[in-house]
Amino acid sequence: MAKAAKGTKGASKVAKPAVTTAANPAKTVANPVKPLTKPANSSAKGASAQPAQYWLMKSEPDVYAITDLERDGSTGWEGVRNYQARNFMRDSMRLGDLVLFYHSNAEPPGVAGIARVAGAPEPDPTQFDAGSEYHDPGSDPADPRWLHVRVGFVERFAEVVPLEVLRADASLTGMPLLARGQRLSVQPVSPAHFTRVLTLAGAVTRV
Repeated sequence: MAKAAKGTKGASKVAKPAVTTAANPAKTVANPVKPLTKPANSSAKGASAQPAQYWLMKSEPDVYAITDLERDGSTGWEGVRNYQARNFMRDSMRLGDLVLFYHSNAEPPGVAGIARVAGAPEPDPTQFDAGSEYHDPGSDPADPRWLHVRVGFVERFAEVVPLEVLRADASLTGMPLLARGQRLSVQPVSPAHFTRVLTLAGAVTRV
C-alpha cells in the first residue's frame, strides 16, 4: 500500500490494464487522459463546479513505486500524518484530479508518472493498526484523526524526471516542491507547473 515518504511531512486496486505505447515501449498509460476542459464531476462533498486542480504525492519507490500502482490499478494513499497534507486530501481534493507521482528518497528522486484521485477521503485504517508504523493510539474510531484517498494509475513515464531537472527549469519557479524546507508528502501543483512537468517527461497525458 502507498505510504507517505519517510522523512517527509504527511506521511493499493483496479483500473483498466495499462497498454504500451507504440512510440515508446517503456512508457505505459491506462486510458489516455483527455484534456480536462471541464471540472471534475465529484468531490468528497458531492458535485463540484470548480476548475480542475492538480497535486503532487510522494512515495518511496522501495515501499510503493509507480510500477506498483501500474500493477495494482489503484491504491489507498495511507500513512499521511501531517495535518496540512491531511487537510488537502480532506478539503480540497476532488475525484478526477490528476496527481504527479513522486519518488522520494530515491536515486534520483523525481516525478515518475501520473495518477488520478479515484475515491473520496476515508479513515486511514493504519491509524488503528497496532502493528503499523502509522498507528496512532490517540485517534478515536468515532472521530478518526487521519484520512486517506484512493488514487488510480494513469501513466508511467519512460524515465523519472529528476528533482535536479525540475530545479533547473525556470518555468517551475514557485513550485511548492522546490521551495526550501518543503517536505509535505501531499502538495498542490499549479496548472502551468503540472503542464510543464508533463512536457519535460514527454508524457502522453495532456491537460
